[in-house]
Amino acid sequence: MNAPMELNSEEVLRIKLEVLRQEHRDLDDAIHVLETSGRGDQLTLRRLKKQKLALKDQIARLSDLLTPDIIA
Repeated sequence: MNAPMELNSEEVLRIKLEVLRQEHRDLDDAIHVLETSGRGDQLTLRRLKKQKLALKDQIARLSDLLTPDIIA
């Protein structure tokens, strides 16, 4: 009953992918709030957008790893 549950590498990648997607959504919300409130300075907005873009790249890489190559 107390046997440790181990995840295979694909499951770990899927969990990491979901965490990155959530971080991407959170950054998108934060950027939207700063832009609409008018309180966000341009440097902060630029940094958040750059961070969001880096997350998008990581998400794309992980998605490619998890998607099997199908030759048509």
